[in-house]
Amino acid sequence: MFKKSFIYLITLLMSGIISLNTGCESKDGYNSDLIISNALIVTMDADFRVIENGAIVIAGDSIVAIGNSDELLGMFKAPKIIDGKGRLVMPGLINTHTHSPMTIFRGFADDLPLHEWLYDHIFPVEAEFITKENVSLGAKLAIVEMLQSGTTTFNDMYYFGDEIAHVVEKAGIRAVITEGLIDFAVPNSESPEHGINYTERMIKKWAGHSLVTIGVAAHAPYSSSGELIVASKALADRYNVPFNIHVAETKKEFDQIMSKHGLTPVQYLNKLGVLSSNMIMAHGIHLTEEDIKIVAEKGVGIAHNPECNMKLASGVAPVPDILAAGGKVGLGTDGVASNNNLDMFDEMNTAALLHKLHKNDPTVLDARTVVEMATIGGARVLGMDDKIGSIEKGKKADIIIIDLGKPHLHPLFNVYSLVVYSMKSSDVESVIVNGQIVMQNRNVLNIDEKALYSQVDSLVAEILKYVENR
Repeated sequence: MFKKSFIYLITLLMSGIISLNTGCESKDGYNSDLIISNALIVTMDADFRVIENGAIVIAGDSIVAIGNSDELLGMFKAPKIIDGKGRLVMPGLINTHTHSPMTIFRGFADDLPLHEWLYDHIFPVEAEFITKENVSLGAKLAIVEMLQSGTTTFNDMYYFGDEIAHVVEKAGIRAVITEGLIDFAVPNSESPEHGINYTERMIKKWAGHSLVTIGVAAHAPYSSSGELIVASKALADRYNVPFNIHVAETKKEFDQIMSKHGLTPVQYLNKLGVLSSNMIMAHGIHLTEEDIKIVAEKGVGIAHNPECNMKLASGVAPVPDILAAGGKVGLGTDGVASNNNLDMFDEMNTAALLHKLHKNDPTVLDARTVVEMATIGGARVLGMDDKIGSIEKGKKADIIIIDLGKPHLHPLFNVYSLVVYSMKSSDVESVIVNGQIVMQNRNVLNIDEKALYSQVDSLVAEILKYVENR
């Protein structure tokens, strides 16, 4: 047995799967901080390895070893060991497009076209109720919902980004946070110039943070001038941070840009010189073949939001064609005012089914591809695939643990099919972000849920009173 373990250790060392220098030796003999053992591990690495009776060894914020449970438990010692028997362990889900504080508008002004919904209902109520306090409240509600549904990273576009960053830091989730720069005054910016300055201050303030990445955003080609888009993209490039923008979300937008510029939205942005690998294009529904080619060649990431697109009848994004062209695609939920939940398991299921029906082809967007979009694919879109999105040595320990002891999760023939077609967000038992347990046995550890719900209910009463008196 000793000879077998020694040979196994040498093999792991030579392959780079583990390192004996974990950086956390202690007087108690611990050489790691946390071990998950005896689990079914879906790695989402380049080889799509699935490890039975697997173990993950975590030291600090990173994964230092992954492999057979029996072998690794003989090599590593940690003060905390989670028994993963009967559990599936996979990378945390990555939501590539959100407006997190909009949870406070869940169910408000449903069943309307996008332009009417946005300009006649959402913008006016935001002008009245979007304050630092309410943004913080909405972000907390969103983060609880995301953690309980297995999301460990989200990419946000909203207002009062600094407040959202503080909530993210306290909750222990990972996020890209951007201000939605737009041509008119918004709740925390009297002008686009003010918004750009605010964003630059945030970038400097949060630089190097372990969980918070500040990016830049222009709202959309129809609501942000060409000058604003160019200036905001230049800011993102100057600091080498992500850049968010809504593009080609509706046929109305497509026709408007075509009428004004004689170009599709993608071609218009390309003419402005802003398309590049740090751009995250939300929606990307109304794309021509030429648009798809441009997006793929420029390395632009697409945040695909199927449920929101369906609810607002915006259309079906050509995701299979984008992937076939070599483009980057991740999954997103959009805000709950236009989706009504932040559930990435729902989004995976919807994405798989929608495109099969749309293409009249049951082989389109197979289950493994959809799981990839929700994990390492989303990391590529955010430019963070060297750090998150898969379970590999050296990457950040962003991990979810799923209880398989449910009737809808038996039998197990194909693990990816199980995740996409059978699994529910309520099956997520525990969540680890950056090496820290932030949800255990479905209890979010850093946010008081009971107090949160009471505060949200009080705010809703105020919103209802405002609507009645409009």
